[in-house]
Amino acid sequence: MRAQPVALALTALVFTLLAAGSVAGQTPPRAADGRPDLQGIWDFRTMTPLQRPTDLGDKEFLTQEEAAAQEAQIAGRRARLLEPSEVRTEPLPAGGGGRAVGGYNDFWLDYGTTIVGDRRTSLIIDPPDGRLPPLTSEGEALRQVGSLVEDLPIALPVRVRSAGTGADRPEDRGLAERCLVGFNSGPPMMPSGYNNNMQLFQTADTVVILNEMVHDLRVIPLDGRPHLPEHVRQWAGSSRGHWEGDTLVVETTNLTDKIGSFDPSATTALGTGLTVSLTERFSRQDENTLLYEYTVDDPVIFTRPFTVAVPMRRSDEPMYEYACHEGNYGLLNILTGARVAEVESR
Repeated sequence: MRAQPVALALTALVFTLLAAGSVAGQTPPRAADGRPDLQGIWDFRTMTPLQRPTDLGDKEFLTQEEAAAQEAQIAGRRARLLEPSEVRTEPLPAGGGGRAVGGYNDFWLDYGTTIVGDRRTSLIIDPPDGRLPPLTSEGEALRQVGSLVEDLPIALPVRVRSAGTGADRPEDRGLAERCLVGFNSGPPMMPSGYNNNMQLFQTADTVVILNEMVHDLRVIPLDGRPHLPEHVRQWAGSSRGHWEGDTLVVETTNLTDKIGSFDPSATTALGTGLTVSLTERFSRQDENTLLYEYTVDDPVIFTRPFTVAVPMRRSDEPMYEYACHEGNYGLLNILTGARVAEVESR
């Protein structure tokens, strides 16, 4: 991985101090081996966007009044999007999908109802503008053609799906659509529509991260073993961890070319996982807060690395099974509809 700029380290330090400011003097809980105890079920829902809205310029933090207004505005906008068609004041255009007939409502969705505790205007803490860095020429070319090639069916946006991903067989559909990978489980983990929970288990030589979304599980050795050989590629890559003081650092390589290098909106990705290096940091702030930070470095797609910080809150709820396959009627209906269309076209 390329060396991180000094500004990145300073920004991360400032964010860590801000996040811990309300609990100054507290000692994080310790495990039997003396390391910080990171175990528990952690909730990473938030209304705070990944990128700072452009109309906020260089504004890093909101006031309490601004934060309350933003939460109300976002909640209202989401409620309008989820209204069934019969109560809409403005109809959705043709092809509106499930939302046009009601789709998911707040019972199913779980975006969260608050922004992060320090009222940051974005989850991105570096670059300082709170925005994803500019794309390289290769990254921009991929964006212009609609992200990934048509024979690489992952969680693609509609513009790509309609251009190439078909319905001849299940393998033509996206991986998330087929319940094979989660859209927020990563790595890296990103707040999204629902199932924003992960459970962390810890021993002296191993950490395990279990995501509720499609029950993905990463077993991360802490014993200094090398990464997998370069030609061995996995959905979640090859993760190796170590401690830097009281911070658990997890470095991930060997991601597969079957997924995008980074998925900023859970609907679009650029490049492949072959060129990305990911560094995650976990630090216990207090009894109920785990600060999760990650740095994405993909020199093929982005002109510089970027860092995201997500404060996770302890959850008192258990982890439930996400039975995605058992309820995946959408995939069945897509393929069935395609067969009906074929018959009718004869």
